[in-house]
Amino acid sequence: MSTRESWPGEKPDVSDVEEGEELEEAEEEATEVDEEDDENGDEGIGDDEEPGEDEDTGDDELELEEKAAPQLRVAGEREELDVPDDIDLLEGAPRGARRGVGIVTARSNLEVTNRLLEAAFAELERAGVARETITVMAVPGAFELPLGAMALAKTRRYACIVALGCIVRSETASFDLVAAEAASGLQLAALETGVPVAFGVLAVDDLEQARNGADKGAEAVRTALEMADLFQQLRATAQASK
Repeated sequence: MSTRESWPGEKPDVSDVEEGEELEEAEEEATEVDEEDDENGDEGIGDDEEPGEDEDTGDDELELEEKAAPQLRVAGEREELDVPDDIDLLEGAPRGARRGVGIVTARSNLEVTNRLLEAAFAELERAGVARETITVMAVPGAFELPLGAMALAKTRRYACIVALGCIVRSETASFDLVAAEAASGLQLAALETGVPVAFGVLAVDDLEQARNGADKGAEAVRTALEMADLFQQLRATAQASK
């Protein structure tokens, strides 16, 4: 508020002068306080805020990490597909096949190969496959596995074929070539004959890794039986639709 101007010869009102001086002093003090707040704005802490209140988020981050961690599944357990009920779903199960099961196995690295066979036999028994319906064909090495699988599949006596073997990098100079040809050859045998061929071949750096992967035999059996059951359902569905 500004002071009233006095007429010529009139004495100024003392109260107005004092009021104007008080206002000027108050404005100067407010300006000084604002400048101090601006200087300390980044370092200041609110009256209701305690130091470190926003920084202690370790527990919250830990809880988020635990929620985001993937849940491990038990061996052999399968996740279910989200398929609507009004859509036909063909899905095989690792159960005993009506026809026999052929196993082609390499004779190289017998310590590991025998473990693969042992795991395969145990899984076949668990699935209800009778021993008299199982045939084992032994071939010299992993490179010959595709030819053996092809021969077994072409007999049409087996619902599926399981290929077992072990290739060790430190013992095989042409490791990459043998591993690649074994994989592609076994796939070709399945594609040409229409008989499922499961890949149970270990390709490892050393024997210690191979010993830890002996369950590959059981895994290959489950895969072969599931595909055989799926193909059987497919054939039954095709015949029913005729």
